[in-house]
Amino acid sequence: MSTILVVTWDGGGNVPPALGIATELQHRGHRVRVMGHPAQRAQVEAAGLDFTPFRNARPFTATDSSTPVDYAGVFGDRGMGRDVVEELRREPAGLVVIDCILFGAMQAVAAAGVPYVVLEHMYDAYLVRRWLRGPMGLAMTVKRIPARRLLRSAAARVVACSAELDPAGRGRLPGNLHYTGPVVTGVPAAPTVPTVLVSLSTVNFPGQARAMQHILDALGTLGVRAVATVGPSIGIEHLTAPPNVQLRGFVPHAELLPTVSMVIGHGGHATTMVALAHDLPVLVMPMHPMLDQRMVGQSLVDAGAGRLLSKKAAPAAIAAAVTELIGDGPHRIAAARLGSTLRATSGAAAGADLIESVTASRAAA
Repeated sequence: MSTILVVTWDGGGNVPPALGIATELQHRGHRVRVMGHPAQRAQVEAAGLDFTPFRNARPFTATDSSTPVDYAGVFGDRGMGRDVVEELRREPAGLVVIDCILFGAMQAVAAAGVPYVVLEHMYDAYLVRRWLRGPMGLAMTVKRIPARRLLRSAAARVVACSAELDPAGRGRLPGNLHYTGPVVTGVPAAPTVPTVLVSLSTVNFPGQARAMQHILDALGTLGVRAVATVGPSIGIEHLTAPPNVQLRGFVPHAELLPTVSMVIGHGGHATTMVALAHDLPVLVMPMHPMLDQRMVGQSLVDAGAGRLLSKKAAPAAIAAAVTELIGDGPHRIAAARLGSTLRATSGAAAGADLIESVTASRAAA
């Protein structure tokens, strides 16, 4: 059995695939522990995994109001890298599984000579073609972090996404890149009445509260039932809901998705994929232009399983999109086809299989 250290950060949708694969590896008998921001302790330990918090990394929580400079500081955080190396000295690991945008930590692990696997929780097309070519990639260059070389040097890159939906999945792939599928589970939804689930990000994005209010106003004009889950980054107390919309705090999606007809989301990869795993079409309203949310939404539009609107969309435009998606039509057939495909493969098991193949090949070398 192998000893594996999983390095993650308090970013929201990046965490479920990391914990899903880590839990699968632990169930197979490997010694697995997770390192991340202190705010992640409860979530990690609830998954039954050992947790070690960063000590020297920049303070960060998903619910803080963070600027792009703050995010660049996290992604290129050399303090985080020192924490990881110190943890490896305290308890060595045969392999590090590290989040695909923690380049500061990735650079430290590479310099320490410890083999690592990169976990990509976003479309590879976005990471390589947009993120690394945009302001965040420039920030890594300024910090003298060779992000592309670090990706090439990984023992493997686990892309926890659908190759069909990822624009990069249709092209020639690097030798160390492997699609293992989203780490989600689901069942075909069976609503008894037309029902909408609204779930925006747990991250505090500018304008998100206003977008949520526009969604609530739109739903108030329609003959549907709706549930809107609202995190602390928005706050229920700042919203006015019509009688047909129930405002809730955190509720696991698995409790709600089997009984709804469609989802309105921000284009977070995890939320979008778990909606598809329940055969649900999705209206995507991206909340941040520097993240993969718009690409995720466009991939659903291209696949015929969703619609894409600006976060500044007026209630009338939102109502029109919901009216289209909540009924029967080709979008529902497309979502069901994608859902069937996602349910056919366990992303957690496939990711664990790939990581085990890496540890086995290195042990045999």
